[in-house]
Amino acid sequence: MKNLIVYSSKSGNTRKLAEAVYDFLPGENVMKSVEEKPDPEGYDLVVVGFWLQAGTADPGSYEYLEKLAPTKLFLFATHGAAVDSPHAQNAMEGAKSMVTSSQVVGAFNCQGEVNKEFLAKVQKKDPQPPWVKDADGAVGHPDAHDIANLQIILEKAVAKLRSLK
Repeated sequence: MKNLIVYSSKSGNTRKLAEAVYDFLPGENVMKSVEEKPDPEGYDLVVVGFWLQAGTADPGSYEYLEKLAPTKLFLFATHGAAVDSPHAQNAMEGAKSMVTSSQVVGAFNCQGEVNKEFLAKVQKKDPQPPWVKDADGAVGHPDAHDIANLQIILEKAVAKLRSLK
């Protein structure tokens, strides 16, 4: 299996998960930053990791997903919101809806620690972004438990991918 892992990371949270994906996926793995705009041609699986901004994929990842050629795809996101929050769920569904020509074989949402200075800045906004109330729970994430959960979901995605062949 040949896999392309593409990620965007502002604080290191998404990169941490991308590295875990790289280490976990079987086969030949290539990891690139979204800024490199890697060509997905010739890969069995393309994994795209992004952080959330204003309830959607960060601008670089948004652009990459928008232009992505049809492929087998796994998506993951880091954010300050609670994993089961409507904010996080809607953002992932939005990302999936951008790639209708691709087959999404799996997806993973993960809280990621929010930069303290940035958090202090957005806490002063009125109204506050919906994720701010969950940000304290994001401290220390992604952690080993998050990575283990990501690996479980990736394993299911790989099994699904193999069953499609």
